[in-house]
Amino acid sequence: MLKTYTYSELSTADLNQLVLRNTDPANAIQETVENIIQAVRTKGDDALLDYAERFDHVKLNQLFLDEEAIQTLAFSIGREQQRALEIAFNNIHKFHQLQLRKEKKVDTMPGVTCWREPRPIERVGLYIPGGTAVLPSTFLMLGIPARIAGCREIVVCSPPQADGKVNGYLAYCAYLLKIKRIYLVGGAQAVAAMAYGTASIPKVDKIFGPGNQFVTKAKTIIQATTSTAIDMPAGPSEVLVIANDTSNPDFVAADLLAQAEHGKDSQAVLVTNSVQLIERVNEALREQLAVLPRAAIAEVAISNSYAMLCGNLLEAMDFSNRYAPEHLIIAVDEWQEITRKIVNAGSVFLGHLTPESAGDYASGTNHTLPTSAFARSYSGVSVDSFIKKITFQHITPEGIENIGNTIEILAELEGLQAHKNAVTIRLEAFSNTDSGK
Repeated sequence: MLKTYTYSELSTADLNQLVLRNTDPANAIQETVENIIQAVRTKGDDALLDYAERFDHVKLNQLFLDEEAIQTLAFSIGREQQRALEIAFNNIHKFHQLQLRKEKKVDTMPGVTCWREPRPIERVGLYIPGGTAVLPSTFLMLGIPARIAGCREIVVCSPPQADGKVNGYLAYCAYLLKIKRIYLVGGAQAVAAMAYGTASIPKVDKIFGPGNQFVTKAKTIIQATTSTAIDMPAGPSEVLVIANDTSNPDFVAADLLAQAEHGKDSQAVLVTNSVQLIERVNEALREQLAVLPRAAIAEVAISNSYAMLCGNLLEAMDFSNRYAPEHLIIAVDEWQEITRKIVNAGSVFLGHLTPESAGDYASGTNHTLPTSAFARSYSGVSVDSFIKKITFQHITPEGIENIGNTIEILAELEGLQAHKNAVTIRLEAFSNTDSGK
């Protein structure tokens, strides 16, 4: 079960090493991904078809499902499942719709007006993972804010199943989102295809979506070597649960396993000031693991996870900020007293009745979040992720008189005479026109 460390006994170097995850010290992942990217860049669709046969074990006749195929699959699922996806769609839409706000204009001084206006990113690529679990919820989490933002074209890639299609749940999400084509490409090759474009798949301006270490590495390479942007490094899932003697060990164990079942490279961390709670959570982990369909996967992830024993909740929060978790659950009675201490986290779940699963599916918040400590510098996906904010300014005659001399002085002290002249020539022209009236 969970290995236990004591916070006060660890050096800074030990702590820094402990919070590292999903590293690639031998660059084995990077080398593999670079080869995949190069193959897709040079061979295009042929490389994608080869990778589908090699990695997904399916021989494709074409690299996409069209609108008719999507609708057939969408309406093959039960009404109960359709309704659940519709409720999730509506909640996610409600939460994200409020993020599209018009900003006010500001007069920084009389006659000088500045403002920003949003514009959608024209063409975005959504990567919907397949692998050991197909995630229709991720489709909603990415597609809804893209639609709200007004992106002109939404390119969707997801790995094919054994039958050369996607499952009906993904298809129903496509139906709700009015997506008329799904490209049957997974892994690093999907990222490369969207970054460079192929005969079948359009080149996009920004790529979104979580994935395994290969997908994450592909995104970081693409961002560094092309003009295509990415949402964030979003790799294998992780959760950190802060708990104490007020916590329910069964709830805590369930939350840890909910992340552990994502994949063998997922991580679940318990941070507590109670030795007794660690023991009770370990007992609950054994009981719950025994009946999980994905027990083999979750067990490997748990073996790579741990418990951190702290002196108090403030020390627990200090460790959490150092870890910078994708998902942070504060499962204590007194959660309101420590939330102000949160500095680094992707998404936060408060109290005993707020499982991370709620954010994964249907509460409304977005579940595409930064992992591997990137929560120190990245936010999760939002409508803002799909737009650019362009600044505007307008200067009146009064404004150029008020601000002109300041610009001239600053340009001169930086040694940029042409910058100064661009103002001076206007001031002189305005002065001459004014004196001639």
